Amino acid sequence: MTWPMLFGVLSLMSFQLADSIFIGQLGRDPLAALGFTVPMQQLITGLQVGLGIATTAIISRTLGAGDEQRAVRLAGLVVTTGATLVCLLALGLWLLRDTIMTLLGAEASLLPMIRLYWMPWLVAAWTGAVLYFGYSICRSHGDTKLPGLMMMAASLLNIALDPLYIFVFGWGLPGAPLATITSFGVGCLVIYPALFRRGWIAFDLARLELGQSIRQLGGIMAPAMVSQLMPPVSAMLATALVAGFGSAAVAAWGLGTRLEFFSIVVVLALTMSMPPMVGRLLGQGDIGTIRKLVRLAVRFIVVWQLAIALLWLTTSGLVSELFTADRQVSDVLGDYLLRVPLSYSGLGVCMLMVSVNNALGLPMRALLISTLRLFACYLPMLWLGGQLGGLTGLMSGALAGNLMAGVMAYLLYRRGMKTLSAASVPSG
Repeated sequence: MTWPMLFGVLSLMSFQLADSIFIGQLGRDPLAALGFTVPMQQLITGLQVGLGIATTAIISRTLGAGDEQRAVRLAGLVVTTGATLVCLLALGLWLLRDTIMTLLGAEASLLPMIRLYWMPWLVAAWTGAVLYFGYSICRSHGDTKLPGLMMMAASLLNIALDPLYIFVFGWGLPGAPLATITSFGVGCLVIYPALFRRGWIAFDLARLELGQSIRQLGGIMAPAMVSQLMPPVSAMLATALVAGFGSAAVAAWGLGTRLEFFSIVVVLALTMSMPPMVGRLLGQGDIGTIRKLVRLAVRFIVVWQLAIALLWLTTSGLVSELFTADRQVSDVLGDYLLRVPLSYSGLGVCMLMVSVNNALGLPMRALLISTLRLFACYLPMLWLGGQLGGLTGLMSGALAGNLMAGVMAYLLYRRGMKTLSAASVPSG
């Protein structure tokens, strides 16, 4: 079930990188405008992923109980609720766009370009969220092939339309989100008819106990969203720190963040495949095998992410020139690629520990790891590095913060395992 989603997520990362490459050819200011949308995109993604987690959990559990009619109606409730919530969030972001940009430290000269970009970008984000809810319904029924294939198809279409919309039609910066709207719209036209044909969705909400169903959805969605929304809050604070060094720094940081998403795609796949395995072993009381499995995964992540870091290290000059024609942005991105990717092993271990602790039935420990990573390790080191060494110091701070977070997460996991082992001794 993991492989189709791995390729799907990889293709999504690829189209986002392609967007950055094409926009980078327009100059520094369009790239900086794109950089300021990254934390906002993470905010919308946090909402949709939190609801997606709740969708998969509730619908699969309902199907397991044999109540297919309720599962079908719950799918309709998920799409209705999700589309409404994301629409309200997008509307709020649009109305507060100038305030948000000012708080993030955007230069006044960038505001007209950001306004031009944000309307189609917010529509693209809403369309992507609606498509994602369709994917979540498919996954809850055990089908990952259709979502994986559609992610790849939509991403390839987006990449093909980008140069057409941006350069050939002369739409410039807004052409990128317009290409995304088109590709995601086509995805919706494939996914939702398939859901109706298979009988997996119905908007018969009148026959659903709405109060109970919304509470059930919210009970799972709320903690998942808290965990998902912390990274965008952190990203906004990080962007505000970076903005103090100018628009070139923001542009390079935005590009670096997109490369980071691309670099940790294998870790994301592991966070999807590990929990079911850990859960089954926990149910069998086999704590020893869980320890071995997690140790193996941690070693793999450390070695794999160091290999990725070496790849960025050796190709930093080429990659930075590929992504932008602006020399100043290219130089800053080159510095980023020399430092920050070395910390992806720590970041990967931290992400895995959050996933494993959730599977072990330790959600508060998972939430603690997420909170400490961002607000006790990453952001303080980012600020300290910026104070001591300017922009280069800030990037070194990101390196130190992620590595500290990885060590902290693993130590908290081991402490949780000791607690579980002690609790299992009497029953053993």
